Amino acid sequence: MGKTALLSRFLQAVPGFYFLASEEGTASNIRDFSHYAGEYLDDPDFERISYPDWQAVITALIRHRNFSPPSGGKVVIVIDEFPYLIARDRATPSLFQKVWDMVLSREQVMLIISGSSVSTMETDVLGCRSPLYGRRTGQWQLEPLPYPYLREFLPYDEEDLVMAWCMLGGIPAYLQMFRPDRSLWENVEDQILRKGAYLYSEAELLMQYEFREAGNYMTILRALAAGYTTQSSLCQVTGLDKGMVSKYLAVLSRMHLIKDEVPVTAHAGYRRRHYRLTDPYLTSWFRFVYPRRAETETGKSREVLSSIRDEIAPYCREMFELLCEDLVRRGILFPEASGSRLGRWWQKEVEIDLVGLDETSGSALFCECKWSTLTHRQARGILTALREKAAGVRWQNEDRNERYALVAKNIEGKEDLIREGYLVCDLQDIARLSGKYLAERKG
Repeated sequence: MGKTALLSRFLQAVPGFYFLASEEGTASNIRDFSHYAGEYLDDPDFERISYPDWQAVITALIRHRNFSPPSGGKVVIVIDEFPYLIARDRATPSLFQKVWDMVLSREQVMLIISGSSVSTMETDVLGCRSPLYGRRTGQWQLEPLPYPYLREFLPYDEEDLVMAWCMLGGIPAYLQMFRPDRSLWENVEDQILRKGAYLYSEAELLMQYEFREAGNYMTILRALAAGYTTQSSLCQVTGLDKGMVSKYLAVLSRMHLIKDEVPVTAHAGYRRRHYRLTDPYLTSWFRFVYPRRAETETGKSREVLSSIRDEIAPYCREMFELLCEDLVRRGILFPEASGSRLGRWWQKEVEIDLVGLDETSGSALFCECKWSTLTHRQARGILTALREKAAGVRWQNEDRNERYALVAKNIEGKEDLIREGYLVCDLQDIARLSGKYLAERKG
């Protein structure tokens, strides 16, 4: 996600040092920590001392003659991949509780603890049963880059850029794997479908890193990627019992790999939930790569690529809805119609791709997202049908300000529809608005 790069950039502007934990055990990690602490202190003798525990080495650091926080500032100590320390010694959180309470909390120090394992960080570091609970002054789960930033990595036209997002999402490490001098499909073949490539095995490695029962989680994710979105259908296709599926879905949701959806107007106790993968890379990998590993392993990547190209349109239709929701949520699309509640709406066989409701103003946004090129007649037909479907959405029906929106690849005659009061946007507009979004953030 880029957390190490972000921390390294932060340390260029503030006094402090960075330490990357390893799985080698406590003694080895303390020795390595003392090395980087000694570099910061400009004292090569610091690491030559044998420190028995974390409290000893950190106390020696704080009391060193060269440890001098700037006036009004703090010294930053970064411990990256903290979960590695916990894996080798389950007492690590309680040890650092003691270090913080007895040493660091009294000093001008900012201690940053980070880790790639979401489950360990949320349970053993941030969880209410963790010894460190209540001591943090802030927390931040780093999220993927917003869609507009993809143009900083890849010089593609907007359609290929959207498809690149559908395959990779906004994770910087993945985007850097795609070479800007190669086409989208050349990159997919070389970086995702080639045996030995980073993105060919990344999803499976992530599963094994995060989960003890990786196989069951992969079975669930494959079924979700294939379109089985309810708990009952997941039980049926995976062969796992309801209790197990419920447990796995709860863990995946807590780790932000999936989201459970209800109609945007549903009450808090609504039970007929749908589950959806939210990470584009994992979704595409489980949909296209994982089911065809046998073919790829035997050198048939060209055949696999051909089948992906044949199946990419319906996949992009699904992912385009997620992208449009994110663009609306960030205020890039239709900022004048943003709402406090945003999501899909459905009732029996009727569905609206995106509904935004604003409790304060009483405004309602109804939006359809189509991964296709639309004639003027087709666009008008979709908007007319949208009006009819919106009448079935029970929310302040007698007193609401309704706006109707359409997003597609290309929309013929969109200017006429805009003059009639519709909110209409195609890839050309998304490119323009994305450029504006980037320019505003660059100052």
